[in-house]
Amino acid sequence: MADVDVAFIQEPPHRPNPSLIQEAQGIPLIDLSCPDVDALVDDVGHACRQWGFFQIINHGVPPDRRHKLEEVASKFFHLSLDEKRKVRRDVRKVLGYYDTEHTKNVRDWKEVYDYAVQEPTLAAASLDEDDDRVAHWENQWPENPPEMREVCQEYAKEMVELGKRLMELIAMSLGLPAGRFEEFLKDPTSTMRLNYYPPCPSPHLTLGVGRHKDPGVLTILAQDDVGGLEVKRKSDGQWVAVKPIPNAYIINVADVIQVWTNGEYESVEHRVMVNSTKERFSIPYFLNPSHYTVVKPLEELTDEQNPAKYRPYKWGKFQLRRKLSNFMKLDTENIQIQHFKV
Repeated sequence: MADVDVAFIQEPPHRPNPSLIQEAQGIPLIDLSCPDVDALVDDVGHACRQWGFFQIINHGVPPDRRHKLEEVASKFFHLSLDEKRKVRRDVRKVLGYYDTEHTKNVRDWKEVYDYAVQEPTLAAASLDEDDDRVAHWENQWPENPPEMREVCQEYAKEMVELGKRLMELIAMSLGLPAGRFEEFLKDPTSTMRLNYYPPCPSPHLTLGVGRHKDPGVLTILAQDDVGGLEVKRKSDGQWVAVKPIPNAYIINVADVIQVWTNGEYESVEHRVMVNSTKERFSIPYFLNPSHYTVVKPLEELTDEQNPAKYRPYKWGKFQLRRKLSNFMKLDTENIQIQHFKV
């Protein structure tokens, strides 16, 4: 078993091979090494329905891969501002570095470096529904630290494999074949993000990241031992802090899964708190579908008694509009899945 505080362990009764280690005040903690596949699938389904979030241990990602990326992220973010801004993102180069000064949401207290998992990433080139041209999103790799590209790419490979396994478990938890979602993820537009939250002199006036939901399929988050992530609990609407567990990953279902499952699995609001004394790092992997994917409720999960609650939308156009909203004021509000509700 991974390094988990024994005080947290509350095994459910009557389970010979429990995968659900802990669910008290915090989000569920699931052991992916559980040999009882049925129990594992049941626990993943329970977590998705009741929380939309869960943590995992014994996931197979070598700790040294994660530690190397955390070290390289620290080196990069502690470079001079001029050095970091050599790979600053803009409306043409949507991947790269940005800081609070260059994000439209000035309430967010953080610095970010984004990179695509697949190079180049095929993406929608236009918001025009009749325009099927394809853009190629390229990563901007900094010169320093020199090992950053290799470390980032090696870690991304681990996330891709972990994401596949989690999607299989989620599919089975819905009574679907394990490979049901593969067709939507053949040419993924997935990205990685390195987050840096410096100590904030007025933490009561700002957030690391304001309340939001993730627009993609699934998010796999590594957070350091400082913590700061809070999840809005579905049962009562209260904000619950996610206590860091060594080598664990935090998983949340995102908006696309909410649409695919016709609302059975709900994307949940979350936010990040900052503090005045400690810096914080986190590394999310955003699993996103292919740009040409038409997102809509799955036929297997809809019928006359449970009709589709969302109109279909093209992921590529949706993603592009979200990206462009980072750099310019659009004619309409930032697009959300609620705009496609029937």
